[in-house]
Amino acid sequence: MPVPEGHHRVRSHTRRNPRPSTKKMSGWTITGLCAAVWLWGHFIGFSDTGTPTSTTPAPAASAPAAH
Repeated sequence: MPVPEGHHRVRSHTRRNPRPSTKKMSGWTITGLCAAVWLWGHFIGFSDTGTPTSTTPAPAASAPAAH
């Protein structure tokens, strides 16, 4: 019995030849990368800009009231 193309004989049956593996990222790898980007942005930040500060001074709460 001839072996079809793309198959090979193993003991008493035929098996398909292994395909060349393509390196795919698993779900855990993608999740880890997303978590790393989120942590980087959360704790370190993506830019050097700080929080915007107000240029107008706010009135003090303990200022004496005028009579």
